[in-house]
Amino acid sequence: MKSKSAARRWAWGSASLLALLAAAPAAISAPAEPVLTFAIAGGALESVLTAYAAQAHVQLLYTPDVVRGRRSEGLSGAFTAKAALARLLDRAGITAQQSRPGVIVLRIGLIANSEQTLQAEVAQAAPTMLDEVVVTGSHIRGVGPGPAPVVSLDRDEIDRQGRATVADTLSNLPQNFSGSANPAVLTTGVDVTSQNAGRATAVNLRGLGADATLVLVNGRRMAGTGGKGDFADVSAIPTAAVQRVDVLLDGASALYGSDAVGGVVNIILRRDFDGAETRARFGAAQGGAAETQFAQTFGKAWSTGRALISYEYYQRNALAFADRSYTQSADLRSLGGTDRRTNISSPGNIVLVDPVTNAATPTWGIPAGVSPLLPSSFIRGVVNLQEPRAGQDLLPDQDRHSLYASFGQELGDRIEASGDVRYSRRTFSYASLSPSASITVADNNPYFVSPNGARSNQIYYSFNGDLGPSIASGSSESLGVSAGLDAKLWGDWKGEAYLAFARELVRSATDHNLNSLFLREAVGATADNSATPFKTSVDGFFNPYGSGQANSRAVLDFIGSGYSRQRYESQVASFNAQADGKVVTLPGGDLRLAVGVHGRRETFDQVTSNFQASVAPTLTTRPTSERNIVAGFAEARIPLVGPNNARPGIQALEVSLAARVEHYDDAGTTTNPKVGVMWSPATGLRLRATYGTSFRAPTLTEVYAAPAISNVQYLKGAARVLSLTLTGGNLDLKPETAKSWTAGFDYEPQAVPGLKLSATVFDTNFTNQIDRPVSQNANAALTEPAFAPFVRLLNPANPADLAYVQSLLNDPAYTTPGLYPANAFGAVVDTRYVNTSTLHVRGLDLSAAYRFDLGDNRFDLGISGSYLFDYQQQLTPTSSTLQRVGIASYPVDLRARAALNWTRDTLGATFTLNYVDDYRAETGRKIDSWTTADLQVRWTPTGKRLEGLTLAASVQNLFDTDPPFYDSPNYIGFDPTNADPLGRVASLQLTKRW
Repeated sequence: MKSKSAARRWAWGSASLLALLAAAPAAISAPAEPVLTFAIAGGALESVLTAYAAQAHVQLLYTPDVVRGRRSEGLSGAFTAKAALARLLDRAGITAQQSRPGVIVLRIGLIANSEQTLQAEVAQAAPTMLDEVVVTGSHIRGVGPGPAPVVSLDRDEIDRQGRATVADTLSNLPQNFSGSANPAVLTTGVDVTSQNAGRATAVNLRGLGADATLVLVNGRRMAGTGGKGDFADVSAIPTAAVQRVDVLLDGASALYGSDAVGGVVNIILRRDFDGAETRARFGAAQGGAAETQFAQTFGKAWSTGRALISYEYYQRNALAFADRSYTQSADLRSLGGTDRRTNISSPGNIVLVDPVTNAATPTWGIPAGVSPLLPSSFIRGVVNLQEPRAGQDLLPDQDRHSLYASFGQELGDRIEASGDVRYSRRTFSYASLSPSASITVADNNPYFVSPNGARSNQIYYSFNGDLGPSIASGSSESLGVSAGLDAKLWGDWKGEAYLAFARELVRSATDHNLNSLFLREAVGATADNSATPFKTSVDGFFNPYGSGQANSRAVLDFIGSGYSRQRYESQVASFNAQADGKVVTLPGGDLRLAVGVHGRRETFDQVTSNFQASVAPTLTTRPTSERNIVAGFAEARIPLVGPNNARPGIQALEVSLAARVEHYDDAGTTTNPKVGVMWSPATGLRLRATYGTSFRAPTLTEVYAAPAISNVQYLKGAARVLSLTLTGGNLDLKPETAKSWTAGFDYEPQAVPGLKLSATVFDTNFTNQIDRPVSQNANAALTEPAFAPFVRLLNPANPADLAYVQSLLNDPAYTTPGLYPANAFGAVVDTRYVNTSTLHVRGLDLSAAYRFDLGDNRFDLGISGSYLFDYQQQLTPTSSTLQRVGIASYPVDLRARAALNWTRDTLGATFTLNYVDDYRAETGRKIDSWTTADLQVRWTPTGKRLEGLTLAASVQNLFDTDPPFYDSPNYIGFDPTNADPLGRVASLQLTKRW
């Protein structure tokens, strides 16, 4: 038998489209029962029964074939447990019989002649046990939906969307913003803050940040991934192992602690399965990104326990920038934009440097194919331009293996032991940025030619033709292990204790890169180095005046031998113990309480190897960063009015209270309360509201990251200014804090059966955010007044400035000693972490669902959307507050989905429209709205040989609609934060249960 997580069903977003299956009356043998309040959304029968068991405080025993492929319409209102179950099983051909108080056995067909016979048959067939469970958004078992909005996606809904991965499904939620921590925004250069070293995919609810959305797997924390270990990688989760996904759209630190600012995503993996399931999927997009997916699951359940193991393989090919018309060239004039090709090119451009500001302006383009090259060959003001994305990949090649196993076993009548382990390894590879440099060449180089008579010149040069794009590759390993005990205590009190461990290990590398020290030697800027095998007298000089074919293999192999390696490991070890149960019976129902304690240890390790500015690789091992966290929490559900004391205008009234105190040994103590109210003035109508505070503790890297000083060129008008950039942690960081409230309603009018309406207003004020303000808009680093506290402009003729720069160049944290003199720099930019930003997000979520039948045809129509009123950002305490909603690279004001699902006998189809509202660029130029259509057609045949088979053909972006044009400063013609470059994706999936 198994204790199974309850589905907290809220007809919301895509989940509101789930079909509600009805069938004929079931015979139920049970004594008279008290009237209870039920709120159970329709969907797969197994999920509906899970919710029923939780709200009726009973256990259900059945064989897997009883619920397989069946659905129920759910119900809402006041019923006895007997009447509620009868409605849920209406016309399903399923009978129910009480085997002992609180335990009901379900089976197909007529009731057995004797209870003993029925139980024997069920035990022999390996039953499933549904016990009282905890819904996402509460620590209390056996309660109905709470006041906070929750979107639930079950297996059927995930399959109907036709997407290969959990990450793709979550990215499609209207409440998610894809502006950070995913492969597309990384390769296009839009994401400058997440340090997504593992090319992972995160969830970013409300656009509050990938690090402000807490992701749980079976209620346990995942470790953070990437170069900061600050967000969860949902691409590590195998689709075949998922039972459902709950998305809590409200701040929840009072329940779950740090990071639950934008909300909580709880991915519940399968625990009960009897038999075997095989899944195979093949998909492709035009030009690339072909997908292959295979999964195999085995499960076994018996009268006192269960076991399951599932394996999944997923592979997707790379997609090149050249494969899309809006990314193949940075010259966007043909699309209505501007020419954004770069002047760091091949042939290169000779620049003039302002002696006061050190701003460098390309002035003479090196003419191509001219021999011999003479000073008269140059034309002042004519510069070369180059495609900055030539030969690069827009999406990486990815290959993932995943394994998941779980077990549960009753140890007597009062204790159940359970555990699970989840492991995945994903590799990636793609063509990345081409090496480039600002090369100083002098008259000792035999190829030197000066257009202005100077003895040395500075050249902006791209090595794309010489070395080609660099190659980025690596792997990401995700591990989660959990073991625990569930126990029946006294009365109806139950306890749970578990130990959990999670780890994310990322290895990344960049090869075919430039070694700047070797380049200086090869160009003649420094004398031949005896520590290197290269000799200009033997191997020749590097010629920076060519078009990519002017240098020998020996020279190119020498300067192109640079590489970098990174290894990031994040670990979370935790202990949790809690208990919940009834405290007292009030006139409105049972006052229920949950209390618990939590302990957690977080560590982060970083090792880097760099061979880009030194004679030999430089290995850097950072000391392990670690912290300990302890917490205590409590939650109460207080029913003031219920079925036994309802009155006109108050059918039900409940108050929920929660609080959590957490102490970090490096960031202090924080206390976060939450209060919620639910009021049902009439049958079918539920009003709800919440208020609470949340927080995000600074990550270990934000606190302890080692200081570093590096060379960066920032724009200043049309010129570029070589600058020193300071990075590193901040021991004085404080937790980020937020205040959130929601208010909404759920309405199921009795006069219109099958109709469900929901709305939620939300407001989150996120303050004291940890940020690096200049990194948010590096192109304006030297010109934006708000960044003045973080920027020091330099005068090369000022002795004080030179002394300051020289002190930085002498600092051991400087990454490329000897590369530039002190008078080469025009600015020092501080990008270290500080508590500085504020973000205020306010909006409205809406959903509507309607189920109806026309003869033998069943239809489910659903619409869901999220509208943002405000996305107001203040980067620094002294800067102005900017309204960012509807601006490119920020959330749009409206995202919506509408779907029509049809089923008839063995056939089914789903047609979906996805809508992104129009918005504008920073310049004010309009970016059109974007509407795409998805279609899936399904066949679930019957018959002995085909029993358990489902064949689904899906097409995302059915009409291959390109994203709306955006004249992006990132050299592309679309906005990857609000659009998908895949285009039409066709797939075929086969699922077979054995």
